[in-house]
Amino acid sequence: MYKRILCPVDGSQTSNIGLQEAIRLAKNQNAQLHLIHVIDTYMPVLDMSADFNLPYMIEMLRENGARVIDKASATAHKSGIKADAKTIESAGNRISFNIVAEAEQWQADLIVMGTHGLRGVSRLVMGSDAENVLRTCRVPLLLVKDTHVKR
Repeated sequence: MYKRILCPVDGSQTSNIGLQEAIRLAKNQNAQLHLIHVIDTYMPVLDMSADFNLPYMIEMLRENGARVIDKASATAHKSGIKADAKTIESAGNRISFNIVAEAEQWQADLIVMGTHGLRGVSRLVMGSDAENVLRTCRVPLLLVKDTHVKR
């Protein structure tokens, strides 16, 4: 039985599919649901004057992260699940590193996340946070494949 389910969210269709499964499991298992959104603040961006405009970009990422986590929390609440929610800022670490660290710190007994299920060159080019979580985490992981992704 799972009592502490961690679900990373990023607002994508794939993430939302993982969220729906996490909500179903939390209901079924009468488990706590912990939602996280990771913001990677290590993204130097040039504005029109070719100057670094990192503070503006970071603020946009924070605002977007707040919207993502609020929407995910509202989705859980509408389903009858009270979820804790947290936004994590990371300066250059892979998102998967932050997911694993949060799972261990929060003492999750299951991670549920959506995956694109990409293979071949697409996976090589895009990388896979889900795959990195799978390889590095000691917590059981349920990957929910988005069957609507074109491969």
